[in-house]
Amino acid sequence: MVLETSIICIALVLAILALVMVSQKLKVAYPMVLVVGGLILSLIPGLPKVRVNPELIFIIFLPPLLFEAAWQTSWKDLWKWRRVISSFAFLIVLLTSFVIAIVSSSVIPGFTLALGFLLGGIVSPPDAVSATAILKYVKVPKRVKCIVEGESLLNDASSLIVFRFALVAVASGQFVFHQAALSFVLVIAMGIVVGVAIAFIYYAIHKWLPTDANIDIILTLTAPYVMYIVAERLHFSGVLAVVSGGLLLSSKSHQFLSTTSRLAISNVWSALGFIFNGVVFMLIGLELPEIIRQLGDVSLIGAIGYGVLISAVLIVLRILCTLGASVFTVFISRFITTADNRPGWKGPIILGWAGMRGVVSLASALSVPFYLSNGTAFPQRNLILFITFTVILITLVVQGLTLPLLINWVNMEDPDDLLPPHELNILIRKTLAKTSLAYLNEEYAEQLKSNKPLQQLRFMYENEQYFSMDDDGRSKDFQRIYGLLIEKQRECLDQINNMPRIDSELVRRYHGLLDLEEEKVRVRYSDEDN
Repeated sequence: MVLETSIICIALVLAILALVMVSQKLKVAYPMVLVVGGLILSLIPGLPKVRVNPELIFIIFLPPLLFEAAWQTSWKDLWKWRRVISSFAFLIVLLTSFVIAIVSSSVIPGFTLALGFLLGGIVSPPDAVSATAILKYVKVPKRVKCIVEGESLLNDASSLIVFRFALVAVASGQFVFHQAALSFVLVIAMGIVVGVAIAFIYYAIHKWLPTDANIDIILTLTAPYVMYIVAERLHFSGVLAVVSGGLLLSSKSHQFLSTTSRLAISNVWSALGFIFNGVVFMLIGLELPEIIRQLGDVSLIGAIGYGVLISAVLIVLRILCTLGASVFTVFISRFITTADNRPGWKGPIILGWAGMRGVVSLASALSVPFYLSNGTAFPQRNLILFITFTVILITLVVQGLTLPLLINWVNMEDPDDLLPPHELNILIRKTLAKTSLAYLNEEYAEQLKSNKPLQQLRFMYENEQYFSMDDDGRSKDFQRIYGLLIEKQRECLDQINNMPRIDSELVRRYHGLLDLEEEKVRVRYSDEDN
């Protein structure tokens, strides 16, 4: 049994890799290819049936995926678009849940308002993993990508909270609005507090205890699970705990992680995030036969019709919400300062169409219990599962395939007043050179008269040449000075990043180049010592 399970897992990973390579060859976002590939595999006779345990997704997959996304997110961009992101992640999710509750309870026989809210909480959050993957292949304004990624970090929390309250309402038969509203705020606020508190504990462990790269990697692997489990045990938002904790640790990573640890952690989390995303999207497709089998008395044609209807409502409603948010922004800009007081219609249209649903929706649907507390079967569970799957499939495939076409048709120019990449590169290089020369001339004026490696270093900065120094003649003293100089350059990069017209993604790349340069020097002297 163990051997058979191992073979299935290895085959699944190899299938994921093959499908991802196909998607790269076709220049199609891999989430869509994986879902369709899982669908095709699930229809092959003789293959073992897949039944996804929702706890597997909520506990094993969701925390690291959220943590990895938070680690890669720019706090500067998140804060700049905080109002738009918050409205998308909370207000639009709540509005979507309400509309789906009204529509489903009016159209679907046997659906109560509480069941409608349950379905709304399940299908309301877009999954930005697929949207982000699609945006890699098209030119899109940076603000669109920032808003989509920022929304994905927060909307899972609000949808899961709606789902939790709706589940209680179905089981108890009553819903007290003011209690739910108070609990909603408490769950969100305390989830953030728990995440930040645990992040500071990990910060202290990394900074003041004798850790190495391997220990740092293991600690970062445990951090999202600790944040999520502790918050959920206290009945707060585990999602927001992971997101807030991940953002804090990411923003301070240069203060408590060595260069070796940062490079190793980046590689490990990149591979881990890739395979976890691949597995969950493949599982969505593989789950189809099991979902159809559980439909019971509901006809397949009728269930498909309900799924298509709910999908259409979700798509139209999101577009209306994004356009409405644009109109509201114009109005509210009269009273407060906004990042953009004239959003127009092109950006909202793209954001509205980039509303694909994914793994959180499936996991929520699968976690609906089979029975109520009194022992009776949970009403409409099978239909909720099928509608959720239909929504995921339609939004992923239809919107996913057409999003690049929509972006090209809209042809939105980048409205952000960011420096062009070539100008920003020049600015960064000149600023780093000026800072480095000032530091060398001030702190090591005497050594510069006779120290050949330092003279070479000064020559490099005078000619704005970076990351290409010859190793000949370096010494341990040079390594120490060069390490201090790189720290000064990191501080300079942070100051540059605070400037409004600077693209934080490019600044992050320069931080990575400094890490590589420092690691190269460390390895050079490590080899000499051995």
